[in-house]
Amino acid sequence: MKALISVSDKTGITELAKELESLKCEIISTGGTCKKLREEGINAVEISELTGFPECLDGRVKTLHPVIHAGILAMRDNPEHLKQLSELGIEPIDIVIVNLYPFKETVLKDGVTRAEVVENIDIGGPTMLRAAAKNYQDVAVVTDPSDYRLLLKELKEDGRISPETRFYFMQKVFEHTANYDAMIAAWLRRERNDTDFPGTLTLTWEKLMDLRYGENPHQKAAFYREIGKKKGSLTDAVQLNGKELSFNNINDTNGALELLKEFSDPTVVACKHGNPCGVGSVRVYDGEDCPVDSEPTWEKAILKAWEKAYSADKISIYGGILVMNRNVTLELAKAIKPVFLEVLAAPGYDDDALLLLKEKKNLRILRLTDISEPQDRKALDIKKINGGIIVQSIDSELYEEDELKVVTKTKPSPKQLEDMRFGMRIVKYTKSNGIVIVKDTGSVGIGPGQVNRVWAARQCIDHARELIGGDVLSGAVLASDAFFPFADTVEAAHEAGITAIIQPGGSIRDQESIDKADEYGIAMVFTGMRHFRH
Repeated sequence: MKALISVSDKTGITELAKELESLKCEIISTGGTCKKLREEGINAVEISELTGFPECLDGRVKTLHPVIHAGILAMRDNPEHLKQLSELGIEPIDIVIVNLYPFKETVLKDGVTRAEVVENIDIGGPTMLRAAAKNYQDVAVVTDPSDYRLLLKELKEDGRISPETRFYFMQKVFEHTANYDAMIAAWLRRERNDTDFPGTLTLTWEKLMDLRYGENPHQKAAFYREIGKKKGSLTDAVQLNGKELSFNNINDTNGALELLKEFSDPTVVACKHGNPCGVGSVRVYDGEDCPVDSEPTWEKAILKAWEKAYSADKISIYGGILVMNRNVTLELAKAIKPVFLEVLAAPGYDDDALLLLKEKKNLRILRLTDISEPQDRKALDIKKINGGIIVQSIDSELYEEDELKVVTKTKPSPKQLEDMRFGMRIVKYTKSNGIVIVKDTGSVGIGPGQVNRVWAARQCIDHARELIGGDVLSGAVLASDAFFPFADTVEAAHEAGITAIIQPGGSIRDQESIDKADEYGIAMVFTGMRHFRH
């Protein structure tokens, strides 16, 4: 029995080689792997000794040789193959243990050059893996160190590797090489700054964890992450408390985080079933943590933002998601603790605040240090459909300030313009048809996912009256994710006391809505940018 060992990840390789040697297996190896094995007292044969051809071109050529590949690819039940091996003086190779140059680790390094990346594209390794996998009926090929135990178990118990296990190893190989090639293709697209959708889309993710189930208990699920630096992504979060995250926790928290990233001021977002249910923000001076409205510190600002978000909908937040872009202080933790939440995410927690919150054993507490880091504008939004996927660039825009168009006789005040921008940030992450009503940089009504826009508006209005009450709608601002096909939404807004509306415009009936707004003295602004979220 002969085993070829050539690994970049040397985890467990010495122990494996010693076990193989004890099973009377001859070991051949390459370069650094061979050196390590020999240092550990293992009698490994250098590849060049076997091939009679020295490594050359700085190690670029060492395993690309007929002695190696014929030994791997020869079919043991083919007499002609065995005859040719004998004539050529080539011995079969029974086990191939190979993993590849650290391409992922290379591209993730800061300041890495194109030349370094290209040099870390493995050639000989994938060739040996694919050859051994193709000949899986005769060759056991292992690329994952976690499979070493299985390999040894079968060799010790049966003196051979079962066909089923060899087929499993084959599957692992092609998953490994496909992932490797997809990483290279992705790097090349980024390096070329290629924003076009390619004719063949190759994507790869690595599994973070299996989940208990999917959206429902009868569905299987797992959590995967993209390969690369994903600061601010939920894949980078550290869980500090609570049960393991569920499929729905992850999906809903991601939606809340993407909305949160729209804000730099101290902001709190509450989310339920993928839709925001309460958002509060406190404006700051010149990006400093000093709120305008006489609050001297960011600690008080984030507490006030929480109060705005919570008061917007004290019912829907029950069992929901809460995210914020400032640390959780003890005072804030005391305010949050009585509310039943599934997930709480923040950039950090004061020690006493974390201790208090951990009293809620089932509360999933996440620390995401770079919580405000925006998603890469070149990222893809991918949706699975039956038989395929649809892919688009992410919705990374809001609107251009110089593209805003006041279409009514009444002009919005600076305060209304501020609330308009605040409202559009929220409705952008609300399922269509979506309407959001805001006042003083706090949401007071959110109407998501209705089949017509006036229903969404009336839902907003009814919820605000029921949940908050008083004159909360008087002087409020309404934001819509898309144009008004009829003037009925303006009519509903006026009846509620709303005094300003922001919407994309673009309907053939725009003038009807403009005329109705003029009739009631409502300020209306068109953004020219739609934000459907289906």
